[in-house]
Amino acid sequence: MAEVAEVSTDAQDGEGAVELGGYQQELKRTLGSFQVFAISFAFISVAVGIFATFDEVLQASGPVGIWLWVIAAVGQTLVALVVAQFAARIPLSGSSYQWASRLANPRVGWWFGWLTFCYLAIGVVAIDNALASQAFMPLAGIDENEETARLITLVVLLVQALLAIASTRLVSLINSVAVGLELALVVVVAIALVVAVVVAGDGSAGNLTSRGITEDAPDYFAVGGGLMLAMIMGLATLVGFDSAANLAEEAKDPYRTVPRAIVGSVIAAGLLGMLFLITLTVAIEDIPRISAEGSPVAAIMRERLGSVAERSLLVAITIAFFGAGIVVMVACSRLVYAMSRDSRFPAYRLMRRVSPRTRTPIPATVLIFVLGVVMMVALPGDALLKLVTASTILPAVTYGSTVVLYLAVRSGLSRKEGAFDLGRLELPVAVCALVWTLVALFVLVTPAEALTPVVIVVGLLLVGGLFFLGMLAFDREVLAAEPGDENAFRH
Repeated sequence: MAEVAEVSTDAQDGEGAVELGGYQQELKRTLGSFQVFAISFAFISVAVGIFATFDEVLQASGPVGIWLWVIAAVGQTLVALVVAQFAARIPLSGSSYQWASRLANPRVGWWFGWLTFCYLAIGVVAIDNALASQAFMPLAGIDENEETARLITLVVLLVQALLAIASTRLVSLINSVAVGLELALVVVVAIALVVAVVVAGDGSAGNLTSRGITEDAPDYFAVGGGLMLAMIMGLATLVGFDSAANLAEEAKDPYRTVPRAIVGSVIAAGLLGMLFLITLTVAIEDIPRISAEGSPVAAIMRERLGSVAERSLLVAITIAFFGAGIVVMVACSRLVYAMSRDSRFPAYRLMRRVSPRTRTPIPATVLIFVLGVVMMVALPGDALLKLVTASTILPAVTYGSTVVLYLAVRSGLSRKEGAFDLGRLELPVAVCALVWTLVALFVLVTPAEALTPVVIVVGLLLVGGLFFLGMLAFDREVLAAEPGDENAFRH
């Protein structure tokens, strides 16, 4: 039976964990339980995910494809439970980078960090560009134009960077408002659509089993076919729940609040997302026409609830996009900071600096902003789209690797009294999570359209490999051992 470590008051608050890890508490611990939950939920952003991908589901599999959301939600919940087990034991900024570095070895941990960094850095740009093109421009009545969307994206990136630099507490307040609005939006819209359908009497429960415009599509059930493609909505949306772990050093009582936020955000997003999808689908009056819409969610709202409701939806979606983008930027900057204070990131002497006034890692935040500017300015439209698509593969790889790591080291993990713990369920949950991540990765890489994104992922790994080889050749000692007590998080 695993030993249960005694936890001091400071350690329960997270201060002790930082010191045991060999660091000083530089970041300000201001995040309460709801704020920590809001970080993970905002990254997932169920309303944003459905708003952005519902058209692809209708075109690839028809309305019946929404039921694959259930499978994705259950699978991602299993992964979240495993991730929460790590978060309850090692509450340090850098999440999987720290877990792998301390429980496997620093070289393995570095690769976890690099994969996560690539995903988050791309994710900021993907979210903010979608904010500009799919929500803000239609809301403002601006005609579709790629250059305009890029300009708006740059402005949004700048505003988010300034807020992230100014105060973590300010970011959490903005994010809490965005999450509260999104939760209300999903519930209110679902209820309003049900009422509208009942009053009009022309909704159809048959839509829930309809293949819509894909009724006669060839290879519908084949590998990489239309039905499988519908799974990507859940896989692309129900990710990022581990972002709360990247801010563990800024959370109060991280042994409890961070794991609960990780699991709770996935469960909440899964349930609310299914409710939203069912009501949207039943409310479709003309499947072929709605399937041809660039934004079917907005079209359904407009037809059922009027133009005012559609504009209200776009306002709420814009705010939700903004909240998601700023959370990703902050999470990425904390990962850069965590790797840099261990001297394992390019320009680490600069990137590990924390402002004594704002208690935020300013250079790391500026780096994320600069990378976003480079992607917006340098990449042509098709290349940017492929890069964004590649970012859906990266979390599947990272989550699968995290589950494998947990299965390999779980017997040696220390356990904190009162912290989140699956007990006897940990092994069956982890095994099922591993099976799910393999299925998810298969779904993401088998479609013919995934070839270029897969090549991009390989390219990102090669770029990381060059820096890794440089460390091995010229600074090998930084990968030799972890700072702090070597057995601090083991028993």
